[in-house]
Amino acid sequence: MFTLQLLIAYDGSIDAQSAVQSAATMFPEASVVVLYARQPLEGFAAHLEGHPALEELAGLDAATLDVSERIADEGAQLARRLGFDAEPRVSSTMATASEAIIDTAEEVNADLIIVGSRGRRGFKATLLGSTSASVLHHATRPTLVIPSDSVASARRAGRAGTTNH
Repeated sequence: MFTLQLLIAYDGSIDAQSAVQSAATMFPEASVVVLYARQPLEGFAAHLEGHPALEELAGLDAATLDVSERIADEGAQLARRLGFDAEPRVSSTMATASEAIIDTAEEVNADLIIVGSRGRRGFKATLLGSTSASVLHHATRPTLVIPSDSVASARRAGRAGTTNH
């Protein structure tokens, strides 16, 4: 029997939780890796090499890794409560979140990548970028973007407002 392997990108947000819940409805028999992608703080401080502040940063980075592991574990616990066989995973790399998602999908041989959508548009999307859009454009594996109910409602309302003019 074939078991679908899902990679669900998870950051602890309501949108990510909604994506896990929707995935459980659509793919109830799947095996899941719940991924939290983080960038180590040391990469942001390469210019501090040899400076005593770098040691403090290493301690802070260890603490953020602990939080990252907790977020991934919370996502896996949610997935298990919804019936999935789920494994938490943290990607700790200098790559962007989208690159980490794509790379991990290859590592775990994911049949499908699932990401939530925050619904950023306009200037915010331009400034902050969109992880889901980047994954969609660069992944070599099938990818499903799942908007939360609130994002979907806001999009419907936005479309209704533009069609009435």
